[in-house]
Amino acid sequence: MSQQPVDFSHRPLVPLAHDYLHGASEPWHHHTCAQLILTLSGVVRVETEYGSWIVPPSRGVWLPAFTRHALQITGSVAARTLFIDPLARADLPASCQVVQISPLLRELIVTALALPVHYEAGSRAERIMELILDEIRGMDVLPFALSTPHSARLQALCERIQQTPGENWTLLHASTHLNVSGRTLARHFMRETGLQFSDWVRRARLAIALTRLAQGDAVLRVALELGYESPSAFSAMFRRLLGVSPTDYFPPPESSPPR
Repeated sequence: MSQQPVDFSHRPLVPLAHDYLHGASEPWHHHTCAQLILTLSGVVRVETEYGSWIVPPSRGVWLPAFTRHALQITGSVAARTLFIDPLARADLPASCQVVQISPLLRELIVTALALPVHYEAGSRAERIMELILDEIRGMDVLPFALSTPHSARLQALCERIQQTPGENWTLLHASTHLNVSGRTLARHFMRETGLQFSDWVRRARLAIALTRLAQGDAVLRVALELGYESPSAFSAMFRRLLGVSPTDYFPPPESSPPR
């Protein structure tokens, strides 16, 4: 289904605040404008026809106009969304991507929620809107995309990996499931997903880890169920991709969330 068109007659972007409860979802739909979703808490899984994107807290996902997508919510998600006129800038991102939200852009998005719909040219409100558009053009892309292969055989393999992430999913182990050589699997996997097989597996495990940790599962339990020999090995992977340890990223309930 598609949503009602957003009115850009008075401003180039429209902000919206929406909070989700754990387990909530949004069915498949699309917008006629671009969309940036910022999560202040919780984890959002965005499904598209091209793959899935995991959006951790304080990160965002960019969806170009007319991108069909569905949302799955883990934890209590505080989402702040921008609907953006595709003609507002000539060089807005052209593909789906999980992005780093700078502290400046985060505060600008929150501030935009309180701005009036109608404002004068040259006013503070207009300068904030224009600065938001400038910041969007400089967002860094994060490695949280899980591309979906085209062929049925590779789709089945990827589904099995996500169902049994604790298995030792080396290229050789996976190739035996398809009765092909490791070299053949590597070539087809790169062609259909744009990722090396080991990178795809690592991202799949990270996506599962983010979802489980957001639900409150212990780091030790998550690490072992994902096939890591120790919590320290899992934490090393987590820190390499996210810049902080799992306990810093998802602090205990009695702790204050990191800024």
